[in-house]
Amino acid sequence: MDLIVNVKNYQRKAWLCVKPKGELDMAVADDFRKRLTEAMQFFGCRYLWCDFSAVTFIDSSGLGVLLGRYRELAPLGGKIIITGANELVYRLLLAGGLHKLMEIDRPLSMRYSEEGI
Repeated sequence: MDLIVNVKNYQRKAWLCVKPKGELDMAVADDFRKRLTEAMQFFGCRYLWCDFSAVTFIDSSGLGVLLGRYRELAPLGGKIIITGANELVYRLLLAGGLHKLMEIDRPLSMRYSEEGI
């Protein structure tokens, strides 16, 4: 799994921006967790922005990694947002209940179909 990591300023806050590529499943979840944790500690960010535009699938292990980062950041007033997910990944994030804890952008293809455009 490839992971692009950088820090961006948004709304006067330093956001750790990550862009994983491929499947976030049991085979890569531990590496994804370790790399996220290392980057969060190195940059000292309480805000995590996940660009999932290159993620093709996520399973319960990948969802667990996100949930774990939420549990670390929430007591510190931190936040997680997920953008760019395709319809399958978006539905899996919803099925996992993550939309109740973090902001998840609805895919454009779903926005237009629901609005009748």
